[in-house]
Amino acid sequence: MVSLFLVAVAIFSSVVAHGHDDHNNQAPLEYVRFPFQPVYRSLTGEVTADAIFSGITTFAKLPWVQCLTRESHVPFDIAFIGAPFDTGTSYRPGARFGPAGIRAGSRRLTLYGGYNVPLQVNPFNSGLRVVDCGDIPVTPYDNQFAIQQIEEGHKALLQRETFSPLGNDSLTGEKLVPISLDGGHHPRIITLGGDHTIVLPILRSIHSVYGPISVIHFDSHLDTWKPSIFGGAPSAQAAINHGTYFYWASQEGLIKNGTSIHGAIRTTLSSLEDYVNDDASGFQRIEAREIDTIGTDGIVKKIRDTVGDNPVYLSIDIDSIDPAFAPATGTPETGGWSTRELRTILRGLDGLRIVSADIVEVAPAYDTNAELTTMAAADVLFEVLSVMAKTPLGKAVVG
Repeated sequence: MVSLFLVAVAIFSSVVAHGHDDHNNQAPLEYVRFPFQPVYRSLTGEVTADAIFSGITTFAKLPWVQCLTRESHVPFDIAFIGAPFDTGTSYRPGARFGPAGIRAGSRRLTLYGGYNVPLQVNPFNSGLRVVDCGDIPVTPYDNQFAIQQIEEGHKALLQRETFSPLGNDSLTGEKLVPISLDGGHHPRIITLGGDHTIVLPILRSIHSVYGPISVIHFDSHLDTWKPSIFGGAPSAQAAINHGTYFYWASQEGLIKNGTSIHGAIRTTLSSLEDYVNDDASGFQRIEAREIDTIGTDGIVKKIRDTVGDNPVYLSIDIDSIDPAFAPATGTPETGGWSTRELRTILRGLDGLRIVSADIVEVAPAYDTNAELTTMAAADVLFEVLSVMAKTPLGKAVVG
């Protein structure tokens, strides 16, 4: 069984290395591979609802590109990619089905065209090439190898050049230059988890392009616990899980210390020493209950004051939302934010340079028949995508 898996990996690597094949030249003459918005209209130009139930289920009916195999040569600006991994959980597993569930919850996002009224943008028709790359192949049998697969899969997408040029700053008109360490203009990746362990390999990938990164983390839990406290660390691999990945990311120098922040925190602690360790890991905190005193505007201000104008990685655990609104998650905690409050806060990040993002811990098996959690996750990512579409990932040339 193991040998068959290794053969499959070798074939996968070979296909990536050799690029496209002759099949890519077989498309009809008038075939449009990347429409700027998905096709949901009849021949008369009318919007048709039936199209959202047709074909394979990609995020928001975006074009599907086999980014990691036969279409690895195809450029894009923003890509959705799944990381179906959940063997780093401490309570309820099931997030390996999160990518499929989130895609199902996103079916109707573009039914009416996809215009985001509060942010005044249609991210699906903004001139950017936005695609769904499917899922990274992830083994459920070996956590160490799975984490390596996620890092390599994410890095294979992140280190490409984008489809669209940076252009000029929308406010000043000045020419923009890339903010990456290598001077390249790289695409943005939105990862569909998966449990939160996936963020460690993703941050390793991010570091390869941007160096230490500021992190905005929405979660009911700190996720900076020392392995000796969270899980007991009976082995080196068991020490890496969905409650310790930020501890390891800090130890590896992946996080820009002092400019990162948690939001929606409301977990119990082993002791107040957990906060001391969280401080040492480079994070500031916003407790979920603070929304009652400072409101969404105050929370947005705290976040923006903390990260400043640094490049940012955004990580969203669905359990930042109260289980009344999003019950399908691995470690639910009552007393969280509503879906409306989280979406409002995300819109308040407009203008920040979010280099990539994720949403994690969606476990559809625990959802209601109304698909509350998967729909909430998809709508949250709609706000993230809209913010990305409005803000070019570059900085203005001074002088």
